[in-house]
Amino acid sequence: MELPAPTEDARAHSALVAGRVRREIEASAGWISFARYLELVLYEPGLGYYMAGARKLGAGGDFVTAPEISRLFGRTLARQVAQALRASRPEVLEVGAGSGVLAAALLAELASLGALPDRYLILELSPDLRDRSRDTLAARVPHLIERVAWLNQLPTGFRGCVIGNEVLDAMPFHVVSTRTGDLLEAGVAVGAAGGFEWSLRPAPAVLAAAAQELNLPDRHTTEIGLAARGFLRSVGGMLESGAALFIDYGFPRREFYHPQRDRGTLMCHYRHRAHDDPFLLPGLQDITAHVDFSAIAQAGRAGGLDLLGYTSQAQFLVNCGITGILAETPATEAAAYAPLASQAHRLLSPAEMGELFKVIALGKGVTASLLGFTQGDRAHTL
Repeated sequence: MELPAPTEDARAHSALVAGRVRREIEASAGWISFARYLELVLYEPGLGYYMAGARKLGAGGDFVTAPEISRLFGRTLARQVAQALRASRPEVLEVGAGSGVLAAALLAELASLGALPDRYLILELSPDLRDRSRDTLAARVPHLIERVAWLNQLPTGFRGCVIGNEVLDAMPFHVVSTRTGDLLEAGVAVGAAGGFEWSLRPAPAVLAAAAQELNLPDRHTTEIGLAARGFLRSVGGMLESGAALFIDYGFPRREFYHPQRDRGTLMCHYRHRAHDDPFLLPGLQDITAHVDFSAIAQAGRAGGLDLLGYTSQAQFLVNCGITGILAETPATEAAAYAPLASQAHRLLSPAEMGELFKVIALGKGVTASLLGFTQGDRAHTL
């Protein structure tokens, strides 16, 4: 696929990122894990994709998330958040708020529902996205911004509702391969021409143990998200009572590691084009993998969390009342209704986001059935 040409400034920035990666590889005997490569190109302070100033989200960025597509998403999710707050404490913690569009929609809708949280905490590591989310909230809900606080790390204890939309897929992951008959880790080396290339080495013990649980077939390359698992265990240690909701694209384990998905799920996004070359334009593109929701549920349980529900995004939004919210705008008012209906289609259609994206809920001390999983709960598939 031919990608749009980056500007000269963008190319210069990418060269700086590539130089940082090369120095890391040289200092590590010529090889680094792919997870370490992702830490550098995505999260290195001042250089990484999420840590530098380039626009990532929306029409002017590289990809669009559900909250950017429509406020219907945030308004509908607010119904589930309100229920979780009533069952625990009126505080919200959003992990990776991005542009702040979801936070603004949730705060506005929770206010209209009479369920406004006392505090809305945002855990955001990117200085650029922290500034963008602050600007979005100041523009859209200026009267509520005093309830918002930004964090650099998870609090030591929290009661309320945790939210993460497209967070788990963005965490660094390892890549393993059985293409030579042995279990190997696919890492990154510098090729003869000076560019980056895949390089195989024996998998370390922790990664090998995680891979052995999967019973991978021969000639198979795939991703294992150890960082996401560790994060869920940390959420379990932090959450004293309440629910944690994560929305992302992915599958249960039996689908994720199906023999026919023998090249994994790694995907890169640049200017709304998707491709599979993670070594192209380092620092300028997003690099993700789908989420193994079985591993997320397992890690949550290891952290002391209960599995409260798992379903498709479409089923979750329908359960939470998206059709009723859409119906608040009369179909006879075509100028207002038509764009909303189109947005709802993107959120709900199996051909768009409705089936690929899933919602998982984990928590502590939650006894009532959560609204978003009253029908079509697939927790048994995990």
